[in-house]
Amino acid sequence: MRSVRHRDGRGLPVALSLIPLAHGQERVMWLMVAMDGDRARQNAIDQATLAGLSHQSPITLVIYDVDARIQWINTAVEEQFGVKLESVAGKRLPEVEPGGMVLSEGGGIEADVEEPIRRALRTGEPVIDVRYRSTRRFGTHHQRVWSVSYFRLQDDVGQPIGVCEVGLEITDRYVAGQRLALLSRAGGSIGRTLDIRRTADDLAELVVPEFADAVTVDLLRPVLSGQEPPPLDGGTDGDLCRVSERAQDAAAGVPVAAPATVTHCLTDATPRTDPASGVLVLPLAARGVVLGVASFARTAPRDAFDGEEVALAAELASRTAVCVDNARRYTREHATALMLQRDLLPRALPRPTGAEIAHRYVPAAGPVGVGGDWYDVIPLSGARVGLIVGDVAGHGTGAAATMGRLRTTVAALAALDLAPDELLARLDDLVARAGATGLEDDGAEDQALGVTCLYAVYDPVSRHCVMARAGHPPPILVTADGDAEILDLPAGPPLGLGGLPFESADFELPEDSKLALFTDGLVESRERDIDIGLRALRDTLSHHSSGPLEVACESVIDALLPSPPQDDAALLLVRVHSLPDPLVATWDIPADPGEVARARSLACEKLGEWDVEEETGFVVELVVSELVTNAIRYGGAPIRLRLIPDRDLIIEVSDSGHTSPHLRWAAMEDEGGRGLFLVAQVTERWGTRYTSTGKTIWTEISRATHELPGLLSA
Repeated sequence: MRSVRHRDGRGLPVALSLIPLAHGQERVMWLMVAMDGDRARQNAIDQATLAGLSHQSPITLVIYDVDARIQWINTAVEEQFGVKLESVAGKRLPEVEPGGMVLSEGGGIEADVEEPIRRALRTGEPVIDVRYRSTRRFGTHHQRVWSVSYFRLQDDVGQPIGVCEVGLEITDRYVAGQRLALLSRAGGSIGRTLDIRRTADDLAELVVPEFADAVTVDLLRPVLSGQEPPPLDGGTDGDLCRVSERAQDAAAGVPVAAPATVTHCLTDATPRTDPASGVLVLPLAARGVVLGVASFARTAPRDAFDGEEVALAAELASRTAVCVDNARRYTREHATALMLQRDLLPRALPRPTGAEIAHRYVPAAGPVGVGGDWYDVIPLSGARVGLIVGDVAGHGTGAAATMGRLRTTVAALAALDLAPDELLARLDDLVARAGATGLEDDGAEDQALGVTCLYAVYDPVSRHCVMARAGHPPPILVTADGDAEILDLPAGPPLGLGGLPFESADFELPEDSKLALFTDGLVESRERDIDIGLRALRDTLSHHSSGPLEVACESVIDALLPSPPQDDAALLLVRVHSLPDPLVATWDIPADPGEVARARSLACEKLGEWDVEEETGFVVELVVSELVTNAIRYGGAPIRLRLIPDRDLIIEVSDSGHTSPHLRWAAMEDEGGRGLFLVAQVTERWGTRYTSTGKTIWTEISRATHELPGLLSA
C-alpha cells in the first residue's frame, strides 16, 4: 500500500501491483496496476471470504444451474458427504443422493428434494431452513440432518443463472427436537381412555417404527382386574400377561428378552438391556408400585439404544405406567361401583297382587359407568304397592352409595304409610341435612348435588294411584287399547333444596293399563331434548300396549338408548289390575259395643266363603273383636271393617279418630290394655295409616296353618 499526492495536494492511499509482461528478453517490460486502497482491501476480504467458504468453512455450499444440475461444491460438501466435484458435476441431486429426502416438522417426507431448488429459481424468493436428511456414506442407522437454505443467483442484468444452496448439519439438534416432539405426542396419545389394554396399545403405536422396531407390554395379572400387585421378590418375575405387541415387520417376529433380564427389571425397577437380544426392558412403575414391563427392540441395521435414548424410553414408560395405574384404579372403582349397585338394587322385585312388574337398568358405557339411578317396588298395607324411581346426580361409587342410602330411607319411610308428597318432604329434609353436614361422598367421581325421584302408591281395590315427584320426569300411562299420555303431575323441586313443598296428584288407572316410571337417561341425551325423548317413549309404549312386559322393556331400551349409552338409565313398567269384588269384603259398623259380636259373625261368614282354615278363623275373630272394640271406644263414626284375602289375610278397621294406638305390656293387676298386645302376637304385621278423614288400623295374618302362641293355646 502506497500513498500518492492528488493534484489538489491531498494524499491518496493506493495499492500498486507490478506484473512482468515478458520473460527471457534483455529488455523486461512491466505492467503497473494502481487501485484505490479501500477497494483493494475490500477485494482482499472478498477473496479471503470466498476462499474460506470454499475450503475452510463447515457450512456446505452447492451451486446449481437453471436445470438444477450441480456446478460446484465446496470442501465441506466433499468432506461431509464423501464426494468430489468431478464425480457430481453436471448431475442432479437425486442422482447423487438417491436416499436423501426433505423432512416435515414431524419427521415425515414433505416434498421431493429438488422442489426447494425449483421454487427459489422460479420465485426469486429465498427458501429458508429446509430440513434435509442424507443417508450417503452413513448407512440408514446413521442418518444425518442438515438445515439448508436456497437463494437465486443472477447476472448483471438480473437474469437467473442458477441457485446457491447453503447448509449446516443439525443432526444433534434435530434428534433432540424429535425426542421432545415424541414426548409431546405421548402426552396427548397415551392414556386417552381409561382402558388398560388400550393404554398399552397407545404406547406401542407411538414408538413403532419411529423409535423402535418392535414393542411389547406385559402387565402383572392382578393389574388387569384393577387390583394392586403384591411386592415381588428376586426369585420370580410375577404372573405377567402380554397385553400389547407391535412390530414394524410382523413376519420377522418380536425379539424377546431373557426371563432373568425381565425379573431383574421387575425387582429393582430399573431399565435393563438384554445382553443376548439387545432388547431394552423398562419397568412400568407408578406411585411406588411396579405394574409390569415394556420392552423396546431394534433390529439391524439400526444401532442399539444409546444413553439418551434409554432415558427417553424410560420417560415414555413412566408416562405409560401412570396412565395404566389410572386405568387400573378406574377399573377397580368401576367394578366396586358395579358390585355396590348390584347389591343395592333389588335382585328380585315383589309380585304384588294388583300389579305385574318388569324392570331394566342399563349403566352408561365407557369411563362414565355406573350411576345413581334406582328403582324399587314396596309392598304396603291394604294390598297397596309403592313404586319408586330415582336418580342421584353423578357416577361411580359415590353415586351408587348415595343411591343405596336413599333406597333404604325410602323403604323405611314407605313402611310408615306416608302419602307420596309427605314422603318426599321428609326425604328432601334428610338429603338437605346430609348435604349441610358433609355426609355426601367427598371426592366421588362426577358427584354433584341433586337427587330426583318419583314415588307412587297404587291401590288395587280402588284402582287409584297417588303420585308425587321431585324434579323427576313425569310417568307415562298407556291403556290396554294403546292410548298413551304423559301424566300431568306437578314437578316439584329436586331433593336437597329444602323448604319447598311437594304436591301429590290422584289418578284412576284403567284396568290392564300400563304405567311407565323411568329416569332421564332413558329419554335425554346430548343429541336429543327431553321433550322429544318423552314423546318417543310414549309412542314406543303405545305400540307395545299389549303383550308381555319383558318384551315391552326390551323394545323401549332398544328404541331409545343410544349405542353405547351416554348415561345410565332405569325403567320400571307396571301393568295394573284391580281386585275383584268377591275378594274384598267391606262393612260399616255402628259405634255401638253390641255390634262387636255382629262384626265377628260377618267376618266368620266371609271366611267360610273363602275356605279359610279354622285355626286362622279363630285368630280373625280375636283380631276383629279387638280392633272394632278399640274403634268404638277410642275412635269415632263412621267405622268400617274390611277383609282382603291376599297372600296374607288382611284385616282393616277404619274410624274418624286420629289418635294413634300404642302397644304396651299390661301389669298383672290391670283390667285392660292387652288388646293390641294380643293382636301383635297373633298377626304377621300390624300398623296404622292416616288419611284426611281419620285412621286405619291394619293387620296381616298368615293364611298357612296358624300356630297359636302358648298364652292363647293353653
